[in-house]
Amino acid sequence: MTFSEENYLKSIYHLTTSLDSEVSTNAIAEMMETKASSVTDMLKKLAEKDLVNYKKYQGVSLTENGKLAAKMIVRKHRLWEVFLVEKLDFSWDEVHDIAEQLEHIKSEKLINKLDDFLGNPTEDPHGDPIPDAQGRMIAIEKQLLSELLANQSGICVGVKDNSSDFLKYLDKQQIGLGTKIAVVTKETFDLSLKIKVNDSEFVISNKIACNLFVKVV
Repeated sequence: MTFSEENYLKSIYHLTTSLDSEVSTNAIAEMMETKASSVTDMLKKLAEKDLVNYKKYQGVSLTENGKLAAKMIVRKHRLWEVFLVEKLDFSWDEVHDIAEQLEHIKSEKLINKLDDFLGNPTEDPHGDPIPDAQGRMIAIEKQLLSELLANQSGICVGVKDNSSDFLKYLDKQQIGLGTKIAVVTKETFDLSLKIKVNDSEFVISNKIACNLFVKVV
């Protein structure tokens, strides 16, 4: 596969995971920041390789071959993120763009050795599960912080938005994976939350709460 084909497969995989249904060409075009006509051309190529099921005007889904191929791209991306954070001391807001480049390395032997070198991690620095060599992933029990009520607490287990700006904001608030977050109050007007992290209490918007995954404790 070309880099472009791999990027399309990964995008369809992420969209399918979040939507749990067939994906429209417009949704892919928006994620890939390209024209719908370009998406259609690529989908035809991927269908010829038995990587997607595609019928005009009916959306697209991954074939079994496509799912496995997409998971292997995701596997490489997330393993490289772990390597960059744990072994090269990058911060979690710096690694996504670098991993986007490294995920296209073809050597399966290298990736399997990298996996073993890192101790076979099951999740990346953002809390996302890492597929193993067979494409299997451990399900992470989680819900959005926005779903918690006043006087509930959760442990941060991931982020929905892994943009650099959002992760830097979390760093400023001393929120990372494993951080305990207690909901002090929840405003009915705008659903903003007053939360307690360590010994500090502060207010966060509903948008921020909707991008933080927690495990209720």
